[in-house]
Amino acid sequence: MHRIHLSFVSVMVVVAQVEPAHAEDSAELAKAALNPVAAMYSLPVQYNWDQKMGPTGEGMHSVTNIQPVLPFTLNEDWNLISRTILPVIDQHGLAPNGAADKSGVGDITQSFFFSPSKSTDSGWILGAGPALLIPTGSHELLSNEQWGIGPTAVALKQSNGWTRGILANHIWGLDGSPPDDKEKVNQTFLQPFLSYTTKTLTTYGINTESTYDWQAREWSVPINLTVTQLLKIGGHPLTIQAGPRYWLDRSGDGPQGWGFRAAVTFLFPR
Repeated sequence: MHRIHLSFVSVMVVVAQVEPAHAEDSAELAKAALNPVAAMYSLPVQYNWDQKMGPTGEGMHSVTNIQPVLPFTLNEDWNLISRTILPVIDQHGLAPNGAADKSGVGDITQSFFFSPSKSTDSGWILGAGPALLIPTGSHELLSNEQWGIGPTAVALKQSNGWTRGILANHIWGLDGSPPDDKEKVNQTFLQPFLSYTTKTLTTYGINTESTYDWQAREWSVPINLTVTQLLKIGGHPLTIQAGPRYWLDRSGDGPQGWGFRAAVTFLFPR
């Protein structure tokens, strides 16, 4: 079964200087880039590479997640944040004789967060809403081949350079939607995260994007270590990211050992 992941992109490892006149604005922009429900348009493109997959342990798998974020102002007190994840998948060696070698588009995960425009008195930023699984996979090997729905929520706090919080969702496959050769989706996703941003707007982060499959009763637990940098190219802000990942646990014939992540996020402040 193709795994469902709902994640947000932090930011990475290029050395860049921010002009002093814009240092304060850039610091706020760096904070917003780490906030999955920030009222800011952005386009993250995230590449993940993993290995040692399949029954022989020789398979490799890469996923490029295209993740547009669109904020909408509902009124003075509430925003609606749309987050879409469209995976582009390339996999090889997962089955003998190349039977599972395939490249194409996977299933879309679409989330909507209703988020207060202001944080709580204690500084927590909150958001919650529905998450949808849309069976857009270009091949049966790249798709769960079923619709799904469930709740999603995020809570985070930012202070003194630190960002900490958790993003979570649970998606159930809709009754009658999976074909005979597919298990019904019933998965919980948990993404606790912690990062620290320096005065040079370099961010060091750690998170896990753990999935529990209630059908198989198995965990998938990658740990991601990231280094992040905010910079501007031609006056346009963006972030870049790179870092290793290590799989503490896997479900079925999923990845083992070390993997890699790199990402670029284009930012469009309102």
